[in-house]
Amino acid sequence: MDLSNLKPAVGSVKTTKRIGRGQGSGRGGTSTRGHKGAKSRSGYSKKVGFEGGQMPLQRRVPKFGFKNINRVEYKAINVEVLQGLAEKLNITSIDAEVLVNAGMCSKNDRIKVLGNGILSAKLEVKAHAFSKSAQSAIEAVEGTVVKL
Repeated sequence: MDLSNLKPAVGSVKTTKRIGRGQGSGRGGTSTRGHKGAKSRSGYSKKVGFEGGQMPLQRRVPKFGFKNINRVEYKAINVEVLQGLAEKLNITSIDAEVLVNAGMCSKNDRIKVLGNGILSAKLEVKAHAFSKSAQSAIEAVEGTVVKL
């Protein structure tokens, strides 16, 4: 076997419909374009969102508000969750990898630690952002805060 013997699978390749090749082809004359109108002319191109003159969807639907394209989304994790993880896994350092393995967030999430709950374990916490209450709660039990 060599390259000259290779053929595509049966039924996977179809011949294209050849139009505009004379009356005997069955696809001559108007060449499947119909009679008159913009679509029958050469150079026709339909505008994006054009619905045949009907008011297009993007103009019918009401628009309001403002979407900030530079917004940074954080996955919020409370101090009580960190306490539970520290007790369950018996660890003193919590970072993004530990949270991903525990199923709290995905590897691409930016993590913000919030101060809801009670923390009693001395932890080294690594995250992208901390609320003031979370930072003070971690430092109150002699833990350390590291921003990634």
